[in-house]
Amino acid sequence: MKAYIFSMILGLVSLPVSADVMQSVADLQHDWAKVNYTLTGDAQEKAFESLIEKANSVVKQYPEAAESHIWRGIIESSYAGAKGGLGALSLAKAAKADLEEAMKINDTALDGSAYTSLGTLYAKVPGWPIGFGDDDKAEMMLKKALTINPTGIDSNYFYAQYLIDNNQYKEAETYLLKAQQAPARPSRPLADKGRQQEIEKALQQVRYKLGNEQHAGITH
Repeated sequence: MKAYIFSMILGLVSLPVSADVMQSVADLQHDWAKVNYTLTGDAQEKAFESLIEKANSVVKQYPEAAESHIWRGIIESSYAGAKGGLGALSLAKAAKADLEEAMKINDTALDGSAYTSLGTLYAKVPGWPIGFGDDDKAEMMLKKALTINPTGIDSNYFYAQYLIDNNQYKEAETYLLKAQQAPARPSRPLADKGRQQEIEKALQQVRYKLGNEQHAGITH
């Protein structure tokens, strides 16, 4: 599990929720961006652990808010990515439970980000008997996220990552370009900057693969 795979970032709220909930969620978003994009190694892992405790408090205060469960799930997923290996599996399972709970409450909250997050988990976590990974479920959820939020930076980026993992480089390039052109989020400059850097890196990877495929076609 790589950190950037589990790094998740969310957009605007799709349904009305209380200002108090959204302020708490905004605080989690801000802290997550700092931890995910400015820290590495042990410092990052310790910061994610502390951030989970903060998210626990938000969920305890707002248990009926899908947004609080989504963000705790995202933080758990990101911590799993930073931790890596089989030791991350319990965090991934906790994230799955939070995202499923969010879907029960309101599956379109935060522009359907629970689908993006859970779809990515299904794509990256090992399958049975080790974990719950499932490529078919991953594709279904990532496509559902795109249906809800077709122009979002995350919905396009993470579907592109799924396509890259399945060697569908040309189609992945299309979705990466859509992600690159996604509307900026004025209140999330650090998150947008970090995601755009990941998009650029993925585009370079995809174009390298496409160039090799084209060269192989010419030489055969």
